[in-house]
Amino acid sequence: MARATRARKAKGMRPVTAGAVLIAGLVAVTYFGFSKHIPFTHGHRLQAVFETANNVRPGSPVRIAGVNVGEVKKIERMGSGDAAVVTMELADSALPIHKDATLKIRPRIFLEGNFFVDLRPGTPAAPRLDDNDRIPATQTSTPVQLDQVLTALQYDARTDLQDLLRNYGDALKRRATVEEEADQDPAVRGETAAKALNDSLRYSGPALRNTALVNQALLGTEPRDLRRLIDSFGIVAGALNRDEEALQGLVTNLNVTLGAFASEAGNLQATIRLLEPTLRNASGAFASLNRAFPPTRAFAREILPGVRTAPATIDAALPWIRQATRLLGPRELRGLARELQPTTAALARLTDDSIALLPQIDKVNRCLTNVILPTGDVKINDGQLTSGVENYKEFWYTMVALAGESQNFDGNGQYVRFEVGGGSQTLSTGRTSSGGDPLFGNAVVKPFGTRPRFPGRRPPYRPDVECATQRIPDLNGAATGGVEQPVRARSTARPSVVDELAKRLNPWGAAGKGAKP
Repeated sequence: MARATRARKAKGMRPVTAGAVLIAGLVAVTYFGFSKHIPFTHGHRLQAVFETANNVRPGSPVRIAGVNVGEVKKIERMGSGDAAVVTMELADSALPIHKDATLKIRPRIFLEGNFFVDLRPGTPAAPRLDDNDRIPATQTSTPVQLDQVLTALQYDARTDLQDLLRNYGDALKRRATVEEEADQDPAVRGETAAKALNDSLRYSGPALRNTALVNQALLGTEPRDLRRLIDSFGIVAGALNRDEEALQGLVTNLNVTLGAFASEAGNLQATIRLLEPTLRNASGAFASLNRAFPPTRAFAREILPGVRTAPATIDAALPWIRQATRLLGPRELRGLARELQPTTAALARLTDDSIALLPQIDKVNRCLTNVILPTGDVKINDGQLTSGVENYKEFWYTMVALAGESQNFDGNGQYVRFEVGGGSQTLSTGRTSSGGDPLFGNAVVKPFGTRPRFPGRRPPYRPDVECATQRIPDLNGAATGGVEQPVRARSTARPSVVDELAKRLNPWGAAGKGAKP
């Protein structure tokens, strides 16, 4: 018995069992290959309410930006109306889906058919939707069917549309009458409506571009700004609907306002005509203002620390300001300024007079520096009587000698006595220029001459020539024409006239040390 059991085990699995396992494996592989889905599991499911299912069937694709991200699993009727609840299963690549997501049913071909669900996941700022969450009908839409368009164009509607197109064509071809031309703009007078419309197209580019900018601005800066605007407008419209009297007054006032605009149609046309250059200039001004904002903001940021410290600075400066206010009061500097006002006026007049005096003083200074003082520095050569010092010092030595000779040494008083010498040579001063009598004296020997040499005539007097430009006098000319003392070169630098005069008036000072009287 044991041997028979071991024999059966050695033979392996029965053929029936092996065939059943093989068939089950093939069925599973085939199912997975076609369904691409694991039984008893599903992906992220999303429900959406549509006004109509619009021929969407289970298995219809769900797309995001043209890429398949899921499929429709189930379509159910909602209540007793035409609305339908569509259940979709999405792949992980479609997640996350936000609460403001929108869905549209679109056809995949032009002449309809093969519909799919176009999904827009929403904005990241909105909350995320969980599994089996539902999107309301306000965020879904369905395409307009061709039969709906054709149904709208029934006989009466088609006739009205034909009349509209015919009358519109006549209006474009018609020319205005003389009375109508009077109110027209000069640029379109004499043109048909079609020609005027064509002329306006050259301005439509910038106008439409600006209109697009305005429309873009009306959308707001946040995703839900336009929705808030519409909600707010709905609240306002509801309030107006509740108060009919206020609405009636608003309409009446609007009618009056529009009537006033109509009465000023000419001025309004002129205003609109000038609006274009005004807007152009305003655009340039705004551009310049926009360019000025960055440095203005930078300046504002840089000045903030100073503004913050300004209160403390003002508090610290208040004591000084109080002291300065007192200093500038009537008892201090203001009173001093009042007292000095007459002196200031006198000094102003003195300054005006000095403008004419200073050039004359300058001429005197240059005369002293270039002629008179150099003349006093000349050493006179007088033979054995030569002192060897400058002649201005000899003058002061003479004054000292005369002071000594005129001392009060007897009862006759202070006077100088001169004893006339004797000799065989008679000397005479000759007739003086003042008309006085000549003086006579005697000398032991014949005179050799005079120093300086007597020219025999009076030197010429030239008041029209500046003193500073004249030649230094020759003080060493003998009777027979002695050797002329060389003239010192004039220094270009101007020494102080006061210092030079003080030095010459005091020969025993620094310049006169070592000289003997």
